[in-house]
Amino acid sequence: MRIGLFTDSYPPFINGVSTSVEMLKKALEQKGHTVYVVTVGQNALHYEYDEKEHVLKIPGMPIGIYDYRISRIYPLKVINQMKSWNLDIIHSHTEFGIGIFARLFAKQESIPLVHTYHTMYEDYTHYITKGYFDKSSKKIVEYLTMFYCDKTARELIVPTEKTYRLFKEKYHYDKPINVIPTGMDLEKFHQENLDLKKLTAIRKQLKIKATDFIILFVGRIAEEKNIPFLIRVMKNLGKKAQNAKLYVVGDGPDKEKYETLVQEENLTDKVFFVGKISFNEMAYYYNIADLFVTASTTETQGLTVIEAMASSVPVLAIDDEAFRMVVVDDLNGKLFKNEKELEQDIIEFYKDRKKLETMGIQARNQAEHYSLAHFAESALEVYQRTIKEYKNRKNFTTTIFHFFKKGKEEK
Repeated sequence: MRIGLFTDSYPPFINGVSTSVEMLKKALEQKGHTVYVVTVGQNALHYEYDEKEHVLKIPGMPIGIYDYRISRIYPLKVINQMKSWNLDIIHSHTEFGIGIFARLFAKQESIPLVHTYHTMYEDYTHYITKGYFDKSSKKIVEYLTMFYCDKTARELIVPTEKTYRLFKEKYHYDKPINVIPTGMDLEKFHQENLDLKKLTAIRKQLKIKATDFIILFVGRIAEEKNIPFLIRVMKNLGKKAQNAKLYVVGDGPDKEKYETLVQEENLTDKVFFVGKISFNEMAYYYNIADLFVTASTTETQGLTVIEAMASSVPVLAIDDEAFRMVVVDDLNGKLFKNEKELEQDIIEFYKDRKKLETMGIQARNQAEHYSLAHFAESALEVYQRTIKEYKNRKNFTTTIFHFFKKGKEEK
């Protein structure tokens, strides 16, 4: 099968969508399929095509939100390049920018389109509105989302039950919805596959002592990730977990603000901001941790949770739908409802290293449910069904057209 993945986010840009698309490409290629990626490039004037990797980067311009860029021109050379691929199916991963291009190209070339809804946009409107017209902006996002998913895509994929319920209960979406969690290249997070000298060097670089109890957060340093929640918990821990330290890996618009907060709370010996780390290096940072923690309620799936579990690190996650299908209480981690519960959970693991070790093993075992092979098989089922239904509908439409045309000619 010849598959086109259309996305605004792709490596080297780091976020959940970028990781998901990269993992899907890898999973499908391992099954023997040919996969092309259409994404936004850093060059604002020229397109780039990597013949070996089958990655086409369209000219893009920054939009002022993180490192996001949006495509603005579609040269004829790009269109001709894509036509030469003879795609069987297009799988879009964004509703805007490249997503609109995917819709237009699919219609023009009569190629069936599948779409994955990755981002809970209603949780991010404040970046555009700055707090003004919040209700109106959320309604606009809902309308645009439904227009793309309902009027364009023949099959919709979502990563979690949380997103499924958003479409069914709030948006009243009446088409079939496929819940397919993102698969991961799990083996790269297993400690036995890491360079132990490098792991030791990173611990030394971060000034981690043998007696330290390391709590890790990985993600964008921004309002929606609820990082002040974690900082307050670290303050409340005090001497109850004296050697506990929080390491925050990532970058974002609120990094300086939170660093100032840590200074004001006299927590500079407890909370550390590591900065942005390349995806290829991330396995080392998970493997220095005793616990992984997140208080974000804006995730659709939370890929960092699965990465932590694959690294044999138990997860403490806020009790949100995005995490309930991944984190099982007292099996691979715990779900907390408030700061007090998280504080108690950290202290429990801090005091019981045997439990920490046992849950780490179980976390790794549970992560196997998110393998690349399962990811590819689930996506392929959707592709095959979509192509079949598209051909049947096309044949039916052609038959009806010829029937009426023949009737007109006989008259």
